[in-house]
Amino acid sequence: MDERGAGWVLFAGIVLIWGGIMKIFDANWAFRYHGVLPSNLEAGIFGSSLKTYAWVDLGVAAILLICGVLVVKGSSFARWVGIIAAVIAGVSAIWWMPFYPVWAFVYIVIAALVVYALAVYGGDRERVS
Repeated sequence: MDERGAGWVLFAGIVLIWGGIMKIFDANWAFRYHGVLPSNLEAGIFGSSLKTYAWVDLGVAAILLICGVLVVKGSSFARWVGIIAAVIAGVSAIWWMPFYPVWAFVYIVIAALVVYALAVYGGDRERVS
């Protein structure tokens, strides 16, 4: 017997974990970058300091990693945190549209798929025979 939508839930958990890992790399880059920011990029980060951006990214990374693991384990609480995180990720990608339009669009689509997976299949697991 399989659980209905188990593949979608696994997909959502993996995307959340992968997003957390990518945020760690992003934060690492922001901490180590010492060059001058392009003037148009300041609109895409929190203020003019990359340090603030890096700390926010580390916090988000921790939430995504923990949430992704708990989603895979079947946590109902993590399901809702994952939905909220995916919605915030999708909306925040809009700020990057002027700089990286294709990537921002892909990010929004992936966030929508995670919301779908967790909203439809992330609740009580139904067994299919």
